[in-house]
Amino acid sequence: MPFTASRRAALSARLPGARLVIPAGSLRTRSNDTDYRFRPHTAFAHLTGLGTDQEPDAVLVLHPVEEGTGDPDADGTPSNHHAVLYVRPLAPRDNDEFFSDSRYGEFWVGARPTLADVGTLTGIEARHVEELKNALAKDVGADGVLLLVVTGADEAVETLVDAIRAEAGLDLAERAEAGVTEATETEVTAASSDSSDDTVNDASLVEAVSEIRLVKDALEIEHMREAVARTIEGFEAVVRALPQAVAHRRGERVIETTFDAHARLEGNAVGYETIAAAGDHATTLHWIRNDGEVREGDLVLLDGGVEVDALYTADVTRTLPVSGEFSDVQRRIYQAVLDAADAAFEAAVPGARFRDVHAAAMVVIAQRLQEWGLLPDGVTAQVALTPDGQQHRRWMVHGTSHHLGMDVHDCAQARRDLYLDGVLTPGMVFTIEPGLYFKADDLAVPEEYRGIGVRIEDDVLVTESGNENLSAGLPRRPEDVEAWMAGLRG
Repeated sequence: MPFTASRRAALSARLPGARLVIPAGSLRTRSNDTDYRFRPHTAFAHLTGLGTDQEPDAVLVLHPVEEGTGDPDADGTPSNHHAVLYVRPLAPRDNDEFFSDSRYGEFWVGARPTLADVGTLTGIEARHVEELKNALAKDVGADGVLLLVVTGADEAVETLVDAIRAEAGLDLAERAEAGVTEATETEVTAASSDSSDDTVNDASLVEAVSEIRLVKDALEIEHMREAVARTIEGFEAVVRALPQAVAHRRGERVIETTFDAHARLEGNAVGYETIAAAGDHATTLHWIRNDGEVREGDLVLLDGGVEVDALYTADVTRTLPVSGEFSDVQRRIYQAVLDAADAAFEAAVPGARFRDVHAAAMVVIAQRLQEWGLLPDGVTAQVALTPDGQQHRRWMVHGTSHHLGMDVHDCAQARRDLYLDGVLTPGMVFTIEPGLYFKADDLAVPEEYRGIGVRIEDDVLVTESGNENLSAGLPRRPEDVEAWMAGLRG
């Protein structure tokens, strides 16, 4: 897998001299003796290319080697590490595990790949997970290898790493407070010179595995296109199902299950809990209860994304008129949100700052609220947009964009100067999703506005010359939305 080799090489360059531990994670109990469906930790999946349910307890370890003698990237340039995958391989049929282990046994949950299978599939040396402890402990000590682990992925692996550090007399927490002094760690710090401080610890690795995903490679962009395409199909299925939703006492569930069933059939699953919010429910940003009625004349806000088998997800929102046509006031609010989104698209170009995208959308939102007389007396759009103003945020409380990829809020552990304050670079993928939300009991707005929530969300790829709307296949203009819905519903 040349792309994953290059990703590991990028991580290796960030933290030379350190042993890097990236767990897949373990099975999580849902109740009693049943587990949730397994999904590997994003960093593990990104660096190995594995995304199935066959890797519980697996651990990717990048072992430090002499600089420039490690595994090569896609271009053949050696890295500073050698990668090994520690996995629980297929047990032989004469092993008790086959029949008696309900969590791992082949008779119960199916066959796992052999070590040779894993090596062939990933291009990474594979070893039995029972070798992990000794492999992690090798040369760890005050003057030896620095051991770093991605936290939050596997508690058992974190406990093992902590025990190895303690046995070696290495207290990473104390040393992080005091600063890094050993030569090997100084080398690591130099490679991570963009850090906000001079220490290298587990948080440095968590940051690094997040930041190397800020710019997507060609394979990732291909997966993102697939996720968006499957998501558009799901939206089409929902429009066809709207008459059923209107007829059902919990019509929002009809919308949710229609989209989620499509995601499961055509991908791995949904990338996050689907929001199917009709009427006033659309003014609750994370409405996932989805148990309300869907009424003719209302709007329904559908926020959904299909996660494909490679674990990349789309994140798209459309606000649709249940009847197929917007009322005048619905159209007015919708058009304001669309204009804000268009302004954000104009700002989303290489060299701009990530925060500029949100700022551009907020200029339009504040101006429209002023035109409608909704800002407090004496407050203009210009005043509202100042740091001490922000009166417009009462009706648009969230950010306009977030990075997107394997996680719906991808790269979330990246440092502020590379994310919010980061410079837009070709290959970045993120959302543009302004909205306006007027709650049914909001006496600060005219009665005709109350109970209307509108959000329009698209997935955007930054290109060399500007940007590409990956979700442009879903209509955005109100007249196009109405024509699209009419065509789908016959």
